Amino acid sequence: MTARLLAALLWVAASAGTASAQALRDPTLPPAQLAPAGDGAAPAEAARPVLQSVLIGHLPGGRRVAVIDGQTVRIGEKFKGAVLASVSDNQAVLLRGGNKLVLRLYPAAAHRSPSPK
Repeated sequence: MTARLLAALLWVAASAGTASAQALRDPTLPPAQLAPAGDGAAPAEAARPVLQSVLIGHLPGGRRVAVIDGQTVRIGEKFKGAVLASVSDNQAVLLRGGNKLVLRLYPAAAHRSPSPK
């Protein structure tokens, strides 16, 4: 009788632990305001890649990597037909033919004017 009671208590405890678990948000996803809109946004705006992160090794010969739309791209590698030409602390440059596309980590900050003092 006690073995059955113990087994039932263990089953209830195990079931209660899984029922209260919450799904964790992926920390590599862009903030909601930077996520591509799915509500009929302009095609050119929706197709523009989003720079999510940069990884820069500061030792000699260190790597320079950009995370664009969830894809890790090293300098010289292709991203949707464009080549990653450079990566700096807050931007990445893609080249496609003669076109240059500069992606910024904080695109809104680039358009702000300095506040008066």
